[in-house]
Amino acid sequence: MKPSTAVGTAPSTGHPRGQRPAGYAVARIGRANILVHRRATTVAVALTAALAVCSLAYLCTGESFVPPAEVLKVLTGGQSPDQLVVETLRAPRLVVGLLVGAAFGVAGALIQTVARNPLASPDIIGISQGASALTVGAMTFGVTSYSVLPYVGVAGGLIAAALVYVFAWRGGLHATRFVLIGIGFAIALRSVTTLFMTKGDYLVAQQAQIWMTGSLNGRGWVEATPLGWTLLALVPAVAWAARAQRTVSLDDDTATALGVRLNRVRLGLVLLGVVLASAATGAAGPVDFVALLAPQIARRVTRTAQIPLVCSALLGAVVVVLADLLARRLFSPTELPVGVLTAAVGAPYLIWLIVRSRSGGTS
Repeated sequence: MKPSTAVGTAPSTGHPRGQRPAGYAVARIGRANILVHRRATTVAVALTAALAVCSLAYLCTGESFVPPAEVLKVLTGGQSPDQLVVETLRAPRLVVGLLVGAAFGVAGALIQTVARNPLASPDIIGISQGASALTVGAMTFGVTSYSVLPYVGVAGGLIAAALVYVFAWRGGLHATRFVLIGIGFAIALRSVTTLFMTKGDYLVAQQAQIWMTGSLNGRGWVEATPLGWTLLALVPAVAWAARAQRTVSLDDDTATALGVRLNRVRLGLVLLGVVLASAATGAAGPVDFVALLAPQIARRVTRTAQIPLVCSALLGAVVVVLADLLARRLFSPTELPVGVLTAAVGAPYLIWLIVRSRSGGTS
C-alpha cells in the first residue's frame, strides 16, 4: 500500500501491484509515489480559490470600501493611500480568522474520526468549554494580555480532554460513551465559566462575555503570531494524522490483527485535535460549530472514506472568514461577534444531525 496524502486518504485495503483504487491517481514526488484522491484534490483547489475570493472581499469591505486593485497593490508591497486600512486594520484580523478556522476544521475532523460520530466536536464534548473556563478564570484574576491567553486556553483544553478521556475509558474508548461524557463535562464547565464571570470585576466580566461568544474584533498580530507558530509546528503531526485516520476507521478486531496499537493512535489523534482546538479558542474565543460543520461538509463533498484534513481546514477557514465579514457588515455600524453567525448556521445543522441519527439515517 502506497502512502496517501492529507487531501484524501486512500482506502485501507490492499491492491495488487500496478493497480490502484478507483478515484485515485498516482502523483510522483521525487522517488515517492503518492496516491491522490482526484475528487478531494479538485475540491481542495476549488476551496482554495473560494478562500482567496473571500479574503479579497474581506480586505475590500468595511466602513470604507477599498478597490481590489488597491488591496492587491498593498499586498504586493506597493504604496497606496489605503495602506493603513488594509495592512494594519484588516489584514491582521483576516490572518487570525484564517488560522482559527483552519485549526477548528482539522480539530473537528480528528475528534470526529476517533469518536466515529459526526456530533463529536471540540465545542460539543467540552474541550472548548475547558479552554474557556480556564481563560475566563485567568481574566477574572487579572490576566488580560492576549499574548498570554492563547496558552491558557491550550492548558484548559488539555485538562478538559484528559478528564473526558479518563472518565470515558473502560478498557477501551467507546465512541458513544466518549461523546456523552464529553457533553456532561461541557455543561459542567460552562457553569464554572459563569461562576468566574460572576466573581470578577464588571468590566472584566463584560470583556469575558464578549470573548465567550467568539470574536475577531480587535484581534491582530499579537494573537496571530503564537497561533501561526503552533500550527506550523504541528504540520508534521497533521501529516501523520492523515495516514493514521485509515487505521482508526477500521473495526477494532481488524486493526488489532494488523498490529496497530489502536489506543495509542486514538490518543495521539485526540491530543492533536485538542491542542488545535484549544489554541484556536485561546486566540478568538469559542467560535462554535465550525469544528462541527467543516469536517462533515468536507466529507460529503469529497466522498472520501475518511474525513479529508486539508479540505476540512480550508472549509473551516472559509466559514470563519465569511461569517466574520457578514458579522461586520450585516448590521453596520453595529458589529456582531463572529460566533453569533456560526451559531446561527451551526445550531440548525446540529438539530438536523440529531434528528437524522434518531430516524436511522446515515451520517
